[in-house]
Amino acid sequence: MANSQQMANAIRALAMDAVQQANSGHPGAPMGMADMAVALWGQNLKHNPVNPQWFDRDRFVLSNGHSSMLLYAVLHLSGYDLPMQELKNFRQLHSKTAGHPEFGITPGVETTTGPLGQGLTNAVGFALAEKLLAKEFNRPRHNVVDHHTYTFLGDGCLMEGISQEAISLAGAWKLGKLIALYDDNGISIDGQVAPWFIDNTPQRFAACGWNVIDAVDGHDAGAIAAALTQAKTQSERPTLIVCKTAIGKGSPNRAGTSKAHGEPLGAEEIGLTRAALGWTHVPFEIPADVYRDWDAKTAGAKAEAAWDKRFAAYSKAFPALAAEFTRRMNGDLPAAFAQTAVDTVVHAHTEGATVASRKASQLSLEAFTAALPELLGGSADLTGSNLTNTKSTPALRFDPTGDVVQTDVNGQMVGGRHINYGVREFGMAAIMNGVALHGGFIPYGGTFLTFSDYSRNAIRMAALMKLRVIHVFTHDSIGLGEDGPTHQSIEHAASLRLIPGLDVWRPADTAETAVAWSVALTNRNKPTAMLLSRQNLPYAPKRDLGDISRGAYVLSEPSDVGLKGKAQAVLIATGSEVQLALKAQRLLAAKKIAVRVVSMPSTTTFDREDVKYKKAVLPAGIPRVAVEMGVTDGWWKYGCAAVIGIDTFGESAPAPVLFEHFGFTAENVAATVQAALKRK
Repeated sequence: MANSQQMANAIRALAMDAVQQANSGHPGAPMGMADMAVALWGQNLKHNPVNPQWFDRDRFVLSNGHSSMLLYAVLHLSGYDLPMQELKNFRQLHSKTAGHPEFGITPGVETTTGPLGQGLTNAVGFALAEKLLAKEFNRPRHNVVDHHTYTFLGDGCLMEGISQEAISLAGAWKLGKLIALYDDNGISIDGQVAPWFIDNTPQRFAACGWNVIDAVDGHDAGAIAAALTQAKTQSERPTLIVCKTAIGKGSPNRAGTSKAHGEPLGAEEIGLTRAALGWTHVPFEIPADVYRDWDAKTAGAKAEAAWDKRFAAYSKAFPALAAEFTRRMNGDLPAAFAQTAVDTVVHAHTEGATVASRKASQLSLEAFTAALPELLGGSADLTGSNLTNTKSTPALRFDPTGDVVQTDVNGQMVGGRHINYGVREFGMAAIMNGVALHGGFIPYGGTFLTFSDYSRNAIRMAALMKLRVIHVFTHDSIGLGEDGPTHQSIEHAASLRLIPGLDVWRPADTAETAVAWSVALTNRNKPTAMLLSRQNLPYAPKRDLGDISRGAYVLSEPSDVGLKGKAQAVLIATGSEVQLALKAQRLLAAKKIAVRVVSMPSTTTFDREDVKYKKAVLPAGIPRVAVEMGVTDGWWKYGCAAVIGIDTFGESAPAPVLFEHFGFTAENVAATVQAALKRK
């Protein structure tokens, strides 16, 4: 092969120089993992720098995202559209080389990483998506889905608890095309990890069903390449390659110490390191022969052309499958989806069933999962409570060889489309992000709303990356009753609404739930959180179905309860509290007090509406009173005169007792409106 040592030193030099110029960053890990990158990117990775989105490329995830200069260096050197000027602008405003890799900003970056452990977990999602798509679309002698997922990870990734969730599921799912390279340097920010990280990492992975290749010299690109070749010879288990490395490799005074981790080496040490490495070039200068050795454009174009030829043959032999595959990978919904959505909403409206909104969600999913084979569901060990399974989504299972078990669904053999994640909320959320990033599926997964705390950072990452993932959060309030304050959501709806780019829906009945699902599925660039009730909710008759999708709408006017004239006040409610508002409206009507009821199933959606619509729904000049079983802070922005909510934790008691205790009665709502009118 080409001069692997010079190839690795080019990474080290670029990492040192970029961090030094930015006066910020992490040079040590890129310098330590440089030979690992040469072995993978220089010899084994299937990719095309000219077309970073080519479908059958291998996926690479830098889980220890603080070492971003490693990735930026190899992207630049191998021929991606990442010019040297971008490396010089490392960590600067609007550059393509942010402090941590960001999906959608830098060509060749497959996922945003930085929160440790999540990159590894995203990689599990990538590998799962590849395996399921291969089972669904490949045919004998026509393998159009055939690529690996690689991830680099460090000690910090393995200390994060989410790593165990990911490792365990990857082994259970027998993800043979997932290969992790562990940068085993024994150093973190606080120094040698030995006093606080004593895990036997190889045994830990082996215990979870991984193939482990231990004690590889992480500074011998040939040895690492041989380990990668060995890893690819087996298909039933994911592989961990333990690469023994020195952080800051090449630095005479910083190598092997925490001083190399998260700060520039300094001009003097960089000079000494250049001398030690035999790297005589000025900062940001790469010799032509090193560029030639790294250049992957020719090999990438050849690999893509070979796949294009295979796909052309596949398209000829299986035109319908090829068209469906292309649609799925483009992220397009079927042409008939719009009508399916309309039919689902209309059916939910005409049926008007009295059911919990979690059941209304399942009823909507029955239609949507039948129409959308890309919907991949799941639950964190709460399937019977979250109601995320449908007739079209058999449970995901694997046979002893690792093959996906298929189930007869309506006369067709279908692979598993509902995942039992086990009690792994955080892992589920991050795996769903990886599945969405890979393409071909729209993932959704369920747990209780209070446990959204466990998955919150992965939800935030989905919003940051603008991913179409859907979180089904049931048991959304004190309405779950006796389980008590540990399970009763108080601050959760408000906190989720604070995440930029996350749509949050808390529907009141079957029609609102169907609309919420329809909107979530059409939102290509937004994750969605569904907040659903455990208790049954009666159907609220609608004046107009069309405005539900705008996040808030006029549900009932004074004329609907026998009063003439304009409303004197507005009641705003979400979810189960909409019925409470309607009852209060009737009580007030008996006293000749005219009230409009506004259902606001999605504050985040309503907040994006134009001023004209907002004023039409919430007219100025009359008091507004909001009702929601949660913290009150978020409601004051709507100009409310009063908010009926909960600013304490809940209690353990039957739900009706709790409603009375916390003031969620029609009488209290009516009295609050009357008090607001007196203060006007």
